Amino acid sequence: MDVITIGESMVVFTPTSDGFMRNATQFTNRIGGAESNVAVGLARLGHKTGWISKLGDDEFGKSILAFLKGENVDVSQVTFDQQAPTGIYFKEPRRQHNTRVYYYRKGSAASKLSPDNLDQEYLAKAKYLHITGITPALSESCKETIFTAIKMAKRNGSTIVFDPNLRTKLWSEEEARRTLLQIAAEADIILPGVAEGEFLFGENDPHKLGKLFLDQGSSVVVMKVGAEGAFYFTEKESGLIPGFPVKQVVDPIGAGDGFAAGFLSGLLDGLELGKAVERANAVGALVTMVNGDVDGLPERDEVEQLLSNNREDVIR
Repeated sequence: MDVITIGESMVVFTPTSDGFMRNATQFTNRIGGAESNVAVGLARLGHKTGWISKLGDDEFGKSILAFLKGENVDVSQVTFDQQAPTGIYFKEPRRQHNTRVYYYRKGSAASKLSPDNLDQEYLAKAKYLHITGITPALSESCKETIFTAIKMAKRNGSTIVFDPNLRTKLWSEEEARRTLLQIAAEADIILPGVAEGEFLFGENDPHKLGKLFLDQGSSVVVMKVGAEGAFYFTEKESGLIPGFPVKQVVDPIGAGDGFAAGFLSGLLDGLELGKAVERANAVGALVTMVNGDVDGLPERDEVEQLLSNNREDVIR
């Protein structure tokens, strides 16, 4: 197993019409969830991934499981909950660069995850354990699950990759800041955005943030700076890898998960750090060109084509 991740996947409803969602009468139905997005992204790039979660024993849960199976994600550690439902959320694209999200996930099956759902032998198979700051925000038992998984991963010698993925709608700022910093202190690799760094440290300079995250204990920090690309920092080196121009962003949600998948793919393929970040930028850019959290996640040939093309000719 190359990468194992833990978290909630939901059904995503998006209006087919423009304007306020209150006036919408028809919706598309897709799958979304940061951790499963990363698992799908890596699987499409040819890597072996596993996803640990709980789903409601309902049609939405069965739909998610079938979709992930079809994407070659290992779901052997996913269980169904007879009492709790599968989470859903609604996406309201108002204008370009302005999308509102409404969650209906409180009390969901995934929020019932506990350390009992973790199998030490299964986690031991992973080269990388990918976690986000979303899962510990769902419930106390989810938070305990994440910290238990971190302990297991350290015992197994797996590399811990942490994407803060700040969701202020899910918990208080004080609890979010405290918990995310605790996880950052345990992570080997951290993938924050500048806004998340500012939330955690009150600082928005990428270079200062890179040092602050390294001081927390991480060995590699990759900081996303939007269309500009991403910085990478270690104790010995740093650099900025430019992003790929996207003339029209169709749907920005899921780009960060695509970035994480592309970066991990690069590491798994043995690329040097800067080249892994370049692949991450490429995958993230491709994701924004398509509606849906997972629909734009590319296969390997699409990424290689983008990387080999002149950047001025990315969008046609």
